Amino acid sequence: MNMKQLLVHGASMLATALGGGAVAREAGGQYVQMAEIEVDPAQLDTYRAAVQEQINTAIRKEPGVLVLYAVSEKDDPTRVKVFEIYRDRKAYEAHLGSDHFKRYKATVEKMVKSLKLVQATPIALGAKSK
Repeated sequence: MNMKQLLVHGASMLATALGGGAVAREAGGQYVQMAEIEVDPAQLDTYRAAVQEQINTAIRKEPGVLVLYAVSEKDDPTRVKVFEIYRDRKAYEAHLGSDHFKRYKATVEKMVKSLKLVQATPIALGAKSK
């Protein structure tokens, strides 16, 4: 399974666990993107802790955040991909304005060597529940 298949599969599983609404509506106004991040190797553990805290808080506090997954490449753990699905563009913008996201950005500012945001359109999301 390649990285994109893994991200889509994982996102689908989470969306199903959260009620399945995100899976049922393919594009349905959702805002979907991937963040491709390169992290300073000396700060990788600290970065992982920061992104974990940010994701946990966003999922818990923001109803418009449907899916947030952070994974690293097996052969190069400094290359991180974050797969994101929001209810709509407004939910994404609210996420960017949240205190916890601003805190995350300030925390990781010097850890992140590069960041590329790639907007995406869902083609098909599917998952099995356990």
